Amino acid sequence: MTQPGLNISAIREDFPILQQTVHGKPLVYLDSAATSQKPETVIRAFDTYYRTINANIHRGVYTLAEEATAQYEGARKKIQKFINAKSFREMIYTRNTTEALNLVAQTWGRANIRAGDEIVSTLLEHHSNIVPWQMLAQEKGATLNFIEVDAQGQLLPEQIASVITARTKLVAITMMSNVAGTITPIDAIIARAHAVGAVVVVDGAQSVPHMPVDVQALDCDFLAFSGHKMLGPFIGVLYGKRALLEAMPPFLGGGDMIREVHRDHSKWNELPWKFEAGTPSVAEGIVMGAAIDYLSGLGMANVRAHERELVAYALEKFAAVDGVRIVGPLDPDARGGVIAFEIPEAHPHDIAQIFDREGICVRAGHHCAMPLHEHYGLAATTRASFYIYNTPDEVDRLIATLKKVREIFKTQ
Repeated sequence: MTQPGLNISAIREDFPILQQTVHGKPLVYLDSAATSQKPETVIRAFDTYYRTINANIHRGVYTLAEEATAQYEGARKKIQKFINAKSFREMIYTRNTTEALNLVAQTWGRANIRAGDEIVSTLLEHHSNIVPWQMLAQEKGATLNFIEVDAQGQLLPEQIASVITARTKLVAITMMSNVAGTITPIDAIIARAHAVGAVVVVDGAQSVPHMPVDVQALDCDFLAFSGHKMLGPFIGVLYGKRALLEAMPPFLGGGDMIREVHRDHSKWNELPWKFEAGTPSVAEGIVMGAAIDYLSGLGMANVRAHERELVAYALEKFAAVDGVRIVGPLDPDARGGVIAFEIPEAHPHDIAQIFDREGICVRAGHHCAMPLHEHYGLAATTRASFYIYNTPDEVDRLIATLKKVREIFKTQ
């Protein structure tokens, strides 16, 4: 198989953690959908910040504070460019994707959702893109509806029109499922939502790290994603169209989100700081810029091409192992680099422990997607997820261990 555009051997040298062994076996890290590993440049950026410019930002006029502020805000502009937002003012730092989605629910949602309105999500969603809308719907007397999936984990196309109706005020949709790996028909969903006047919130936690994302081309209203899934630190980002953000009330109150505070009223800061109360995660923001630099240097089309080739190879190998059920599309063009699977005779936690003894990191559980698992009659699955540093040889080790698991549980 080919690896278009990327020198994977050279990339792997950039990741110190991959050079170690686990239980005497070379480490195979297949849990990047949960969190990615970090290249040397990102690790070094943390060290450089704390060694040379550690200071609080925005208010200090001394050299360290001004340099920290410049790098922190410079990283914001790198993120803006990475997803092609119109303005850095549309980029809000958050703690993670979950907080970014809750920010929209608690600000835009509370101000605009009324009793009788409808919110639409899908069965592919992470809990972070379901629970905030459940809470909002219960508070406001609105209804939360879901677009269903077929046996292959694809959204039912006829429901895009039938579930998104004139009563729909908000559509919350993932670009890529963290379980089924499904790449959703996001363009069709956004077009339908806007046709009925609804706002679209996109969960980009699994897409932004793995494929080119252009928010202006998508025309989404909000996009949430996390740095730690894209080679960076534990920090989140919310993109929002400027007009929407301007009209929304603040999320949290306190320092940095204010312009003036008086005894009986306050005036809010301008965007993006209106939504960034308190001392921010300065180091994490700056280091996010280093992660963006690394991915931009690789090219996101190359990242997607590598993962597409890798998952195609993995799907072919999985098909040769009896008694394994894969969740999601079997077409590598329709899915990202995530493969969740079930072996009926074995609990996912037992499977994951056997993999660990072989030095292979996989995930076991419901992956914060219980509605999708319930839909397929599954309590849990085992998940392998790929990224830029994974290789066909690692897929071969995955499959060899999978066969060992099948043999162990077939004899019991």
